[in-house]
Amino acid sequence: MVSLFAPRVLLPQGWAHDVRLTIDDQGVIAEITPDARPAPADRQLQGQVLLPAPANLHSHAFQRAMAGMTERLGNAADGDSFWTWRELMYRFLERLSPDDVEAIAAFVHMELLEAGYAAVAEFHYLHHGPDGTAYADPAELAARIAAAADQSGIGLTLLPVLYSQGGCDGRPLEGGQRRFGNDLDGFTRLVEGSERALKRLAADARLGLAPHSLRAVHPDDVTALVALRPGVPFHIHAAEQLAEVDEVRHHLGARPVEWLLARQPVDASWCLIHATHLAPAEVTDLAASGAVAGLCPLTEANLGDGIFAAQPYLRAEGRFGIGSDSHIRIALADELRQLETNQRLQHHARNVLAAPPRSTGRTLFEAACAGGAQALGRASGRLAAGQLADLLALDGEHPHLVGLDGDALLDAWLLAGTDRLVQNVWSAGRPLVEAGRHHARAAISKRYAATVRALRADL
Repeated sequence: MVSLFAPRVLLPQGWAHDVRLTIDDQGVIAEITPDARPAPADRQLQGQVLLPAPANLHSHAFQRAMAGMTERLGNAADGDSFWTWRELMYRFLERLSPDDVEAIAAFVHMELLEAGYAAVAEFHYLHHGPDGTAYADPAELAARIAAAADQSGIGLTLLPVLYSQGGCDGRPLEGGQRRFGNDLDGFTRLVEGSERALKRLAADARLGLAPHSLRAVHPDDVTALVALRPGVPFHIHAAEQLAEVDEVRHHLGARPVEWLLARQPVDASWCLIHATHLAPAEVTDLAASGAVAGLCPLTEANLGDGIFAAQPYLRAEGRFGIGSDSHIRIALADELRQLETNQRLQHHARNVLAAPPRSTGRTLFEAACAGGAQALGRASGRLAAGQLADLLALDGEHPHLVGLDGDALLDAWLLAGTDRLVQNVWSAGRPLVEAGRHHARAAISKRYAATVRALRADL
């Protein structure tokens, strides 16, 4: 048993003071006692503000190593877009070794933890060698993601991804896409290997499944995946780009989210990543399904995807969580700020997503915690007995926060501060970040630097 004592804590029922929080040997919160007095055995978090640590629900870890390398105008006649960005990503893929994948993922996990996330869902579609040849172990690269999580200590939900065609017309994979490809039999072996890899991690690790998108997977295969592991987290890219919406509508006769809601058992185990371009009926129907909208505001802004219909979606009691996707930046506060800022620009208003009496910061933070936990199939997202001890502590004495209390603390951090305010992070009770630094930062950073130096020189 470990006990923490914090002067200010955000509990599900609201803000509390002088709280003792006890964590059992399985990393689960055993007891919470507000208005307590510190005991000799307590670790006292003097001056700190204790919060639930959210989960990051969408990661392509390898893309972190190419962040910032696509910010020059290309030669496409109609300008740069997601589709031209993808061309560099495919060239980058031709150079990644299993060791590279592991080194990059460990660095991403470290950065996520230092930003305040306690867990991550890895949407893992990189499976084979550079020419598309399968490794002797079909889960070789999935095992490297698990090894990185073992080094970093982050809570992992691993989502092996089925990717089997180059478009809705069924054209074969080519170029960099060949590293992604599997048929259903190959994918089943990949899933079994991923399960074995996860057994080496702590008990809070989870397995989910992910058909990449309706462009990259035949509709019948989506149905087959639903039946493969019923009830596990089930993620899919949906409606990120207008061209994607048009392609799916042309071939399947409906918009992507419309088709999924009508043809698949979309429920609380599902996470629709991006869902950027929704018709009004899709907004309300997605909210009613209980699924999570997986939003990645910084990546969506960087790629020019568009703006999610957050205001009507939240008014319809829709659930959302936050992901970092391409990891153009790993910054929890910036993701939530970008989400709200996009709405302010679109609606010419302020505090668009606030749900009184909660402030904007608290509304966004609590929703992201709940949606992220749901999407990862993780018993976390709130500080309560029986929940995993996914915790973050802010420096309440930092100049950005001093003199503030309650919701104003979250507003100052998320809408006006930075993740440098994050002092400590625990994942399932594992203390991983102290004084703003991951315990293995030096070793992880050294390996990552050597990896990206070689990759960037080759590009």
